[in-house]
Amino acid sequence: MDYKDLANIIFPEAKEISYYEEKYPRRNLPEGAIVTRVAPSPTGFVHVGTLYQALVARKMAEQTQGVFFLRIEDTDQKREIEKGTTDIVNSFNSFGIIPDEGMTSEIEGKGNYGPYKQSQRKEIYQAYAKYLIEQGKAYPCFCATEEVEQIRAKQENAKIRPGYYGVWAKCRNVTVEEAIKKIQNGEKYIIRFKSPGREDRKIKHHDVIKGNVDFPENDQDIVIIKADGLPTYHFAHAVDDHLMGTTHIIRGDEWLSSVPLHLQLFYELGFKAPKYAHIAPIMKNDNGNKRKLSKRKDPEAAVSYYAEEGIPSDAVKEYLLNIANSTFENWRRANPDKSMNEFDLQLNKMSVSGALFDMIKLLDVSKIVISKMTAEEVYEKSLEWAKKYDTDLEELLQDKDYALKVFGIERGNKKPRKDISKWADVKENISYMYDKEFEKNTEEYPFQVINNKEDIEKILKLYVEKYYDENDDKQMWFDKIKELAGEMGYAKEVKEFKANPDMYKAHVGDVSTVLRVALTKRTNTPDMYDIMQVLGKDSVVKRLEMFQ
Repeated sequence: MDYKDLANIIFPEAKEISYYEEKYPRRNLPEGAIVTRVAPSPTGFVHVGTLYQALVARKMAEQTQGVFFLRIEDTDQKREIEKGTTDIVNSFNSFGIIPDEGMTSEIEGKGNYGPYKQSQRKEIYQAYAKYLIEQGKAYPCFCATEEVEQIRAKQENAKIRPGYYGVWAKCRNVTVEEAIKKIQNGEKYIIRFKSPGREDRKIKHHDVIKGNVDFPENDQDIVIIKADGLPTYHFAHAVDDHLMGTTHIIRGDEWLSSVPLHLQLFYELGFKAPKYAHIAPIMKNDNGNKRKLSKRKDPEAAVSYYAEEGIPSDAVKEYLLNIANSTFENWRRANPDKSMNEFDLQLNKMSVSGALFDMIKLLDVSKIVISKMTAEEVYEKSLEWAKKYDTDLEELLQDKDYALKVFGIERGNKKPRKDISKWADVKENISYMYDKEFEKNTEEYPFQVINNKEDIEKILKLYVEKYYDENDDKQMWFDKIKELAGEMGYAKEVKEFKANPDMYKAHVGDVSTVLRVALTKRTNTPDMYDIMQVLGKDSVVKRLEMFQ
C-alpha cells in the first residue's frame, strides 16, 4: 500500500490534475497585464473596504489591458445567506465596477475560467487534494473536534503557540495502512496539508504595497478539505488563482500574516505564486483613537448606506481613489473635467497604514461631482432616489419642467452651485422653491442687518410697487435694487458704505438680503435673480406681500 492507494480510496472519482491544467490554459495577454480579482463571501453585507479593493483591482486590470474577475468564496456554507451573490453583483454594478469575468447572478457567470463560485468547483479541489496525498504532502486526519480543542487547551495552559503542528499533529505520522483501515472502518476524517516548514526559519517576501517583509515559515498542518468535502479558503484560493491565471492578489492586510502559508501552498502544489498587494484598511476616528471601520458600529461601512443616503457612486469612487493614492487630489485639481478612469493608479504608492474615513471630505467631493451634472441628470437621479426613499420629494418632482428650471439655477456655468452633496439633501435644498412647502414653513424669517419690521415692510412694499419687473435682465434688476437702497437712505454701493459707515445704516447688499429672506426664508441661496425668474411674478409678489 502506498500514497496513491490512499489517495484513490479517499477520492476515487477525482480526475488527474492534468485535465484541469489543459482545461484552463495560461492566458494570452500583453506583457505586464495584471489579472486580478475581488473574492467576497456571500454574507449579505458588502463592506466599503471590499468595494475599495474591487475599485483598485478593476483599475489595475484596466490600466494594463489585463483581466478583473469576480469570484464568490462560499465554501463556508454556514455564513452564506440567500441571494448573497446577487447582493454582491448588484452592489458592484451600481458603482460601475463591472468584472470582465465572474459571477453575474446567483447561479450564472461569464468567462472561460469558471465556475466562479467555489461551491461549484468541489471536484477541482478534490483533484488537487488527491494530488497532494499522492505526493505525501497531505493526509487524512481522524481527530475529532473535541480532540483538537483539547490539544489547544493543553498548549494554552503550557503557554506555547497553539495549532496543529509538530508533535501536536497526532495524525501526521499515521501509516498508509492504518489510515486505510480507519477509512474502511467508517471513521470520519478531514484532509490536512503536511507542512514542510519550520517556525525557526524565516521567509523573505516582497509585498507590492507593504514592501519587504519577513515572517517565520509556516509549520501548521492546516485543514485543506473539510468534512463536507469542500475546501478551506486557504487551499481553494491557491488552486483557483493558479487555474484562473491570477497575477496579483489584491486584498486587505488582515491576510498579510497568511502569506507564509499561502506561498507554501503554491510551492508545494507546483504553482508559480502570484504577487501579493495588501491594502491597508479604512480607519475611523473614535474619540481620538483609530480603529477599523466596523460593520457593527458604523453605518458607512455598508455599501448599501451610500445608496440609501443618495451619495452618487462616482463621488464614492473619487473619494476612494483619493484614499488609494494621495496624488489623485492634485491630479483632479489639474484635470477637473477628465474622467477618473484616466488617472494612473500606482499600487506601490498606496499607504501602508490605514487612511481615516472622512465623511465631510466625501460629501465635499460629492458636491463637486453633483455640481458638474446637468439639470436633467440631477432631476433623473433625484427622482430615482426619491422613488425608493422619499415619497414627499417624489411628489415635489412630478412637474418635471418646473423641477428642471429649479435644478438649472447656477448650473452649467464656470462656477456651478455646490449646495447638494447627496440626493437626501435635495428636498431641503429646493423645498422653498415650491409655494406649498414655503407656506408650510413656520420658522422665523432670519433677517440680518436690516431687522426692523417697519423698515423691512417699507423695502418690500416699495420694491413691489415701484421697482419689480419680471422682464428686467439681470443688470437692470440689480440697478433697481441699488435705486431702492438709495431711496431708502442706504448706501447704493458696498464700497461707499465701507468708506463712510457712519453715514448709512446699511448698504445695497443688506437690502438684497431682505428680499432674499422674504422670498426664501433663507440667508444662503443660489442666485436670487434666477430664483425670482423661476418662481415667476405671481409667486414673487405673493411671498413679498405675505410678510407685510
